[in-house]
Amino acid sequence: MSVPDDLVEADRALRSSLLRLRSRAPFFGTLALYARFLPSTEIETAATDGQDVFYNPSFVCSLSPAHLDGLLVHEVLHAALDHVHRRGARDATRWNQAADIVVNGLIDEAGLSLPGGGLRDATLEKFSVEEVFAVMARDGKQRAQVDADLMPGLGDSKEESDGETGDGMPGRARRARARRQWAEATDRAASVARGRGVGTLPGGVDRAFGLTDRPKLDWRTLLWRFLARAPTDFATFDRRFIHQGLYLETLEAVSLRVIVGIDTSGSIDADSLDAFQAELFGVLRAYPATQAWILYVDTVAYGPYLIEPGDELPPPEGGGGTDFAPFFAAIDAAGLADEAAVAVYLTDGDGPFPTQPPTYPVLWIVTPGGVDDAMFPFGDVVRMQ
Repeated sequence: MSVPDDLVEADRALRSSLLRLRSRAPFFGTLALYARFLPSTEIETAATDGQDVFYNPSFVCSLSPAHLDGLLVHEVLHAALDHVHRRGARDATRWNQAADIVVNGLIDEAGLSLPGGGLRDATLEKFSVEEVFAVMARDGKQRAQVDADLMPGLGDSKEESDGETGDGMPGRARRARARRQWAEATDRAASVARGRGVGTLPGGVDRAFGLTDRPKLDWRTLLWRFLARAPTDFATFDRRFIHQGLYLETLEAVSLRVIVGIDTSGSIDADSLDAFQAELFGVLRAYPATQAWILYVDTVAYGPYLIEPGDELPPPEGGGGTDFAPFFAAIDAAGLADEAAVAVYLTDGDGPFPTQPPTYPVLWIVTPGGVDDAMFPFGDVVRMQ
């Protein structure tokens, strides 16, 4: 039986595209070597199930070489970034759109192009797909379906159940295999790209794939580490008896004072505030010698309010613009700034900072969609997911 002409032509076009990518964009070209490209007339353009890439031969034949390169990278990135399986129970349409925004931003940063109609949002595309989804849900953003349908294949996914799949492998096992496959592919692709003498990966790739050297800690973990003093530093022990081999707790009423700033300019949604409150009170219950004060801040600081484990946070105040200086000024005015103090600020980071950093440690907890870490002039930065 003869092979349809468009299938032969599409196969030839795909092979040429892969060769171009390996030369022009070695990171993406190497990633693409780990995917199977399977023809399918059941889809209009292209799609991925997290492991394989499916394409409509007629659609592939209709694309220019540059647009075909972008299309292949688009689908491979969805697979390599595990967008299919990371969705969980989230709304499928909004998740697909969030994933498209992330992937299309990476493609643009790398200097590749896409067929017309690919979703873009320059304000969101530098964040993780979870952050983009959270911002879209918070702001009620859902792109009109007609916009998404301009390129229905860009971001389409072929989902599977946990039951047996077409290759006889249970869905969970196949997902685990795909994750291992793409982890290996990412490491190999990064090695190839860095070995080409350029010294850097394509724009945004290190951020999206977590290839930077800085460790990635869950914000809850870092909050606990930041606020909880370890017994090994003897901070809450009476040093006078250490030479006798005795470790006696001091009679200090407070061993650590945490001052919490909550941005009330409209940056914090209810879910983020609830999650933050739960973790903060968890620290207070576990370490009763830790004292917490709350301030609400827009362009004015409201408080401070002393809170205890089991308390409800006081009603939020504010709702204007954003300025971080009043928070630190209020800490000084209340006499809370001493060697026992640390500050935690829950915000999106969009506002002016003080000209001088405080003398005590600061942890910025950045809500989904907040400004880049580099915009914070002092302190440690951790991002909520």
